[in-house]
Amino acid sequence: MKIYLAGPDVFRPDARAHGERLKALCACHGFEGLFPLDASVPPAAGAEAARAIYRANITLLREADVVMANLAPFRGHEPDSGTAFEVGYAAACGKPVWAYLEDARPLAERLATHRGPDGGPLDDRGYRVEDFGLALNLMLACSATIVQGGPEACLRSIAAARPPAPSLPELP
Repeated sequence: MKIYLAGPDVFRPDARAHGERLKALCACHGFEGLFPLDASVPPAAGAEAARAIYRANITLLREADVVMANLAPFRGHEPDSGTAFEVGYAAACGKPVWAYLEDARPLAERLATHRGPDGGPLDDRGYRVEDFGLALNLMLACSATIVQGGPEACLRSIAAARPPAPSLPELP
């Protein structure tokens, strides 16, 4: 089974080495990891390079059987927007999506700083915070199986949910 490893991990200073670690973890659980930086992208610059990366990542997403997404907050309170797109794309393609984050407390518990006139939770800018008891925005939380922890915990959960391979009948 091939797992596309979505997440802002491609922006880490050690992105390639981290991707290799993630793929090694996948292999330990009997999966093949597909890391976005694995895709071969022709040399280009600017918007042309961005389009080439987009096409390469879409190709890897289509090749994958499952998507595992790092939905931890990135550059603020929300997950990486590119990763959110990949989760949506996978869900639209009917692929199972598993996601992980270290803090899976409900969004309202993590982000609400005060209450509005109706008692609903508001953030520090006065915007309503979803209060469904979910760890993420409902569009992400309802399209993925959320695992509290890191990639290892998520892979264990994926492996536990995988149906066993059919056994062959014994020969007489």
